[in-house]
Amino acid sequence: MTDTRDPVSSIRNLGPAVEAACARAGIHSAEALRDIGPDAGYARLIASGTAPHFIGYYAMVMGLQGRPWNDCQGAEKSALRARFDYIKKTAQVAHKDEKGRTPMDAALAEIGVVERSQPTSSRPAKK
Repeated sequence: MTDTRDPVSSIRNLGPAVEAACARAGIHSAEALRDIGPDAGYARLIASGTAPHFIGYYAMVMGLQGRPWNDCQGAEKSALRARFDYIKKTAQVAHKDEKGRTPMDAALAEIGVVERSQPTSSRPAKK
């Protein structure tokens, strides 16, 4: 059976990079993104490791409304900024471990890509 769902990139303003980020967040179609809406969708992007960016958020909101990304201005843009700040704050707080790390930071620390808080060697530090 052929999958007839529209890709995320079929939504105005959203291209292949957003489609890939959505796939990492478990959003595999335009319909799925429309169903959960831009706020929950963007929160899932952040939770899956996408760095939050206001323009990306409001481009998604505008696209889901069928509008160009730069159509957002004035009071509407200010209201979207407040929504974005709330989404960013709650998505990042909700997905931190007991050490205050995001899942991505914890994974990078585990494989040694980022510096650990304590040295892993028993050798004394060089002076």
